[in-house]
Amino acid sequence: MRILIIGELNVDLVLHNYQTFPALGQEVLVEDATLTLGSASAICAAGLARLGDEVTYVSKAGQDAWGDLCVEALNSLGVDTSQVTRDASVKTGITVSITSARDRALVTYLGSIAALRGSDVRTDLFRGFDHLHVSSFFLQQGLRPDVKKLLRSAHGQGLSTSLDPGFDPDDKWERDLVDALDEVDVFLPNEVELSRMTGTDDVEPGLRKLANRRTLIMAKLGASGCAAIDSSGAFLAAPGFKVDAVDTTGAGDSFNAGFLHAWLRKVPLKAAMRFACACGALSTLKAGGTGSQADEGQAQEFLSRQGVTA
Repeated sequence: MRILIIGELNVDLVLHNYQTFPALGQEVLVEDATLTLGSASAICAAGLARLGDEVTYVSKAGQDAWGDLCVEALNSLGVDTSQVTRDASVKTGITVSITSARDRALVTYLGSIAALRGSDVRTDLFRGFDHLHVSSFFLQQGLRPDVKKLLRSAHGQGLSTSLDPGFDPDDKWERDLVDALDEVDVFLPNEVELSRMTGTDDVEPGLRKLANRRTLIMAKLGASGCAAIDSSGAFLAAPGFKVDAVDTTGAGDSFNAGFLHAWLRKVPLKAAMRFACACGALSTLKAGGTGSQADEGQAQEFLSRQGVTA
């Protein structure tokens, strides 16, 4: 499949395995540190390329060393970066990820993340692709006003679409996100994002609040797996897999890659959910969002070892 991703670019500085989370005025030690390709969209792109899809990335990065790192990393991972523009007037973004095997906290400098605008995206390119994916709805502040229009344009040219909102740093969860779902085929929030959007901590009622009879609403539940309401209103759930996680950074983005890879090939929904859970779990076995992403054979072998059949 040919997949176009409109997304942000930033580096991740990952600080591994803190014993206690630092309070203001306090210093704590971590076991290791890694500077690597970050961004939800880029990690998803890398995961799809690893699974064998043809991926083109649309983004903006600064004309700086961090921008070089991002573009070179994507190229090395098999992602086409011909639609990444470099802008000397902005700095490439950075996220500091303070991680443990349980979860992570993120601190982000937006920089170029907020610089991409809808007018920077060549919609005439859409016809050459099967699917359009957008991540980080709230962080991509320059793109946000045009996301629904871009998704509509993709639909008009025969593409399917998906959207991962990411977390809203302002915690406002304004209506434009829900409005955009009219043009979304697959919506991929995690359980915290779903709760903030819907005002309920219960997954199934939260999913049903967003159900619109068009969009497949998929909630990522971390180690607990995932749950979904399909376009007919049916509820499905798939359990997660227990692994010895090293770093959970980007696990949800690798889940997205696994799910979209399977869904675009019309794999039955429950099997696609299991495949996505496998991709998410395997991505946590090494540091960084792309360091342990699975190819299709590795994901299928993992599922077989877990006793999961199609």
